[in-house]
Parts: sequence; C-alpha cells; structure tokens
Amino acid sequence: MARVLYSAAMSLDGYVAGPGGDMSWLAQHVGPDPDAEELATSTGALLVGARTYRGDDPNAGTDAEGAFGGTWSGPTIVVTHHPDPEPPPDVTFVGSVEEGLDLARAAAGERAVNILGADLARQCLALGAVDEIVVFVVPELLGDGVRLFHEPGGMSVRLERTRLSGPPHATSIWYQVVRSGR
Repeated sequence: MARVLYSAAMSLDGYVAGPGGDMSWLAQHVGPDPDAEELATSTGALLVGARTYRGDDPNAGTDAEGAFGGTWSGPTIVVTHHPDPEPPPDVTFVGSVEEGLDLARAAAGERAVNILGADLARQCLALGAVDEIVVFVVPELLGDGVRLFHEPGGMSVRLERTRLSGPPHATSIWYQVVRSGR
C-alpha cells in the first residue's frame, strides 16, 4: 500500500503560506534541490486541499507553475465540497478526506501519496493516515499566515527524525510519524 506523507516548504517561524495564503515569498528560495527532486519522483499521487488547489502559487504565470515547480504530471485528488464543473486532465474532485485517501492510495500504487495543504494534512493526521512528514525549512521569517500544523485545542503527534540535509535553498527534515505501540 502507498505510504502517505505531508510535504511543505516552511518559513523558519513555522508558516507554509503568508497572510491570505500568499506564497510569493517562496519564489526567491526555489532552486535545484536533490531532496525535492527525490520527493517528486517518489510521489505517485497528490492529495490536495481545496484552498491549496485554488490558492496562490509562487511560480504563477511561469513554466514552473504547479506542484514540484511545474514538473508534476499525474493523478491529483482534490478534497472539496465545491468541485470545478470541468476538471483538468488528471484532476479528480472528491467530497471527503477518506474518499480522497482511498482514491489517492489506489492511484499512487507502490509510490507515495503526497498531501499538499495544511488543513488537509491536519485532517489526515487526525485520522492516523500520515506515515511521514517532510519539511523544507526556508531561511525567512513571515510573522503571520498559515501554520504548518494548527489544531485548535491541540493534538500531539509524535515524530521521529529519519533524515536531515541542507541544500543551498532550504534545510530538509524528514520525519516518520510514530504510531501508538511503536
């Protein structure tokens, strides 16, 4: 079965997007990154939240627009209650996180399901469906915006670091989600 991971670029102060979902801050930090390239090639399907799907792209209007700097082509499952009437090729809209997970796992085959979107990732973590978290820590402070993880009232998720590397644009930290009894 496909492993499920949440990946995100994050400012040093913990934000994956600035105020209002602004992603323009990230554009200056994007460049060749072996860890990001490995992540892209190991991904078999994207599971994307509605705000992320319809949101800002640091590469909007360029050849690098879209997931993985515009290199992604493959199944994209978007969890939303407001699907587009005519989805682009390879994009499927679903109404629930569970349905999205099932469809993305089937589409990914032996490769990974990569979650894009902080709120969707939070929901998948609450379901116990996330196996790994990959964070690319970018050397910038935003001060406000969308947190990597935010659960009102709190929810503890234990992680074990499995890898740490520091390409020129960001420090990548790979974690395994520690399940109860492990």
